Parts: sequence; C-alpha cells; structure tokens
Amino acid sequence: MFKPKYTLTKTLLSNITQIERLYGQLEAYKIPKKLEINLERDNLIQSSYVSNSIEGNPLSLKDVTNLLLDDRVPVNRDEKEVTNYFSILKNLKNHQEKPISIEMINDFHQQLMTGVKDAISGQIRNKKVIIGKYSKEEKQSLSLEVKHEPPFHKKSEIENSLKDLFLWQKTETDLPIAIKTGVFHHHFVYIHPYIDGNGRACRLLTALIFLQNKYWINKYFVLDDYYDIDRHMYSDKLHSADKGDKTQWLEYFSEGIMYSLQAALAKIKNAQSQLQIEDRPTKKEKQVLDIIQERNELTSTDLVEILKISRQQAHNLLKSLVEKGFLNKKGKTKKSYYHLK
Repeated sequence: MFKPKYTLTKTLLSNITQIERLYGQLEAYKIPKKLEINLERDNLIQSSYVSNSIEGNPLSLKDVTNLLLDDRVPVNRDEKEVTNYFSILKNLKNHQEKPISIEMINDFHQQLMTGVKDAISGQIRNKKVIIGKYSKEEKQSLSLEVKHEPPFHKKSEIENSLKDLFLWQKTETDLPIAIKTGVFHHHFVYIHPYIDGNGRACRLLTALIFLQNKYWINKYFVLDDYYDIDRHMYSDKLHSADKGDKTQWLEYFSEGIMYSLQAALAKIKNAQSQLQIEDRPTKKEKQVLDIIQERNELTSTDLVEILKISRQQAHNLLKSLVEKGFLNKKGKTKKSYYHLK
C-alpha cells in the first residue's frame, strides 16, 4: 500500500491555510461571463505553452497563441505536441467524475503522442530508462549526468505501483488539496511510466485531480505560470523527493498554488476594471435603467412606447444591458421581461 512520507511543517501548514483563503476569495467573485470565457481561454493557452516548453518545445507563447486561436491544422511535430495537449486540457472536465486508471492515463498518453511519437503512444514502458542530461567534460567528451533512475523497469511492476498511487488518491478524501495533488504529481513522475511524455501527462492528471476536488483549475487559475518562473528549480524541487521525503517538494508545490491563485485574483481585478470602463452604460442605456428602477420590470414593448423608438432599437438596448451585466431577462418569447440584477 502506498504511503507517502512528508512532514507538516509550519511553512506547509501556513501555505495550506493561505490556499483555502485565496481560493475562497476567487469563488466569491461574481465574474462576468465575458471575462470568465476570456480568462479560461488565456489559461488554457498559457498552460499548453509552458507545459510543452518545459519539455523542450521551441514554440514561443506568440506562436502557440496564434496556432490555437486560429484553430488551424498543425504542420509539424512541435505544433502537434501543443494542439494535442490543448485538446486534452480543454476537455478535462469530461473526466472529472471518472476514477483515474491505467486505461485513462494510457488514453491521455496516446492522445499526447499521436503524430509525435506514435510508436510509444499509450504504452507503459517495459524497459529500463534513466533520466538525465549529457554534459561536456574538460576533454570535450560527453558524460551523462543522471538525475533520476525510476524504481521499476517491468511493465507489470510499473502498473502495480500506479494502481497503488491511484487507490491512495481516491481514498484519501480528507487531505488538503495541496498535499493530495503535490504527492500525486511527484510520485507519478518518480514512477516514470512512459518512455517519453511523463511530465505532460502528469501535469494533465494533476489538473484533473484539482477538478475532481471542485477546484476549478483552468477556469480560474493554472499552475504552469509558477513552473515557468524558474524551470530548473521546478525540476530540482521535484527530484528532491526522489529519496523518499516529499516535504521540500510539497512546500515548493504549495507555494506554487498560492502564487497562481494570487496571480489569478490580480488578473481578475485588472480585467474587471477594464470591463467596467468598456461596459459602462451609454446615455440611452442609462435612460432604460432609470425607467426599470421606477417600474421594477420592463418589456421591450414598454420601452417602445415610453421612448418612442423602434422595436429593434428597444431589443438592442435591452440585449446590450443584459450582456453588460445590468439586467436579467426572464422568458424567451415576445412577452419576455427584464429587471435589474
């Protein structure tokens, strides 16, 4: 049975408390639909860019943004990596009621690697791998700097270890989200079930666990912006837990959640101030609001009679005020009426 080792230090406990407070503030915001859609779109693009860039993808944020917003067919492996990741990420909510399983992670991996490395897509490895990098020594010869050697190299052993991790994740329902996702994030990479694509698969699964625990990642915030600050530190802190104690990694990981939530709050405040400028009512719309304040509710027919305008003008005024968040509409027929939010 999988049982992670870590210590609830003062730093870790403080971070956990701050995460709950910050996420509570995020949920308390009444975010306009227009802003919510834009925020989620930007988060998905940012996450797709960083998660692939960490693994060596050379596309810039501008390249990734243009690729995804234009919704065009990828023309090479680098673009395919990004569009594959983006496709899974934006559809994660469809999996939040499903338990994480070998079948699920293989399906994610196959989608990630389609058109990238088809020969290994969706297949748990059955061979030894070593994670490291080559560096030049003084005599210009290459030497391998080993960063991590996974504990298992047989497919059956890897699958059993993953099943233990999935069972732990499913049954530990009372753990703080930072502990639950942080432990999973490290241990999945530690097992290193695939020849390639482990980091991206892990970050997708970590996001899924947030969703399964009702933390609306992607909609409100992403973690990838924190990893992007110092990618070497992200790697070093992640592998600091390879010897067994995950405390140092969990402190770093929980700080990342705090950072991302704070960044999301700042982004929402800034965007709301911009929307307030853009969505101020016009002179004519203010007239409509004054009328509704006096009457409590209003139909488009009422507005035609009061302001002596066409039915189309009345419809446009009321529609604009609904979109700007000033009015609510009740009903879907010509007898629909409007009232102040």
